[in-house]
Amino acid sequence: MSNENKTTDQETTHFGFQTVKEVEKANKVAGVFHSVASRYDVMNDFMSVGLHRIWKLFTIGKSNVRPGMKVLDIAAGTGDLTMAFAKKVGKTGEVWHTDINESMLSVGRDRLIDKGFSVPSVVCDAEALPFPDNYFDIVTVAFGLRNMTHKDKALAEMLRVLKPGGKLLVLEFSRIYKPLEPAYDWYSFNILPWLGKKVANDEDSYRYLAESIRMHPDQETLAQMMRDVGFERVNYHNLTAGITALHEGIKLR
Repeated sequence: MSNENKTTDQETTHFGFQTVKEVEKANKVAGVFHSVASRYDVMNDFMSVGLHRIWKLFTIGKSNVRPGMKVLDIAAGTGDLTMAFAKKVGKTGEVWHTDINESMLSVGRDRLIDKGFSVPSVVCDAEALPFPDNYFDIVTVAFGLRNMTHKDKALAEMLRVLKPGGKLLVLEFSRIYKPLEPAYDWYSFNILPWLGKKVANDEDSYRYLAESIRMHPDQETLAQMMRDVGFERVNYHNLTAGITALHEGIKLR
């Protein structure tokens, strides 16, 4: 083994509050979502008191999606955004339902078929998207970026597959307004794992999800990361006091 490979194997990243080798993180994240896939939608409603539906509607509205457009939904999971985009683009458009996790993708694919939507569902890694340059009008990732090991690499891939003039939308948990932090922390580290145990029979996975939110870049940091890989006209909208934020960026050329 070369010295370069040895160094790579020892590089570390975060998995929630744990420090793990980079090569281990993907499998650990996969384990979390394999575990929660079947109860993911139910838990989303419990965790957010239904607010995730409003956040997603806001995202759809900001996309300005029109009939005939091509849309890539990354970390699409159970397919909420995929389905909404499929309705908007119509028969002349194209929507891809993608996720790195086969269990989440399977649940989403079955749900889409049950609702009468025939869209391609593909397992793919956001850090190495299997699509040509300048292909999509819109790329979205909702509640998935924080689980990616190399966020900058994933963002660069999203930029690559967008057409000039195309838009990236990143909906993700972010930094809540400071006066609300103590109450939010108490909820996240007490109520959220308890809900995971009672509803999904998985306390540990929901403890990880709470930790992963704290480790994700704040609003300004993520906006700068998007600019650094080449996105322009980057801005963000705080939703529900900053519990989540929707970031937007344009590929101008």
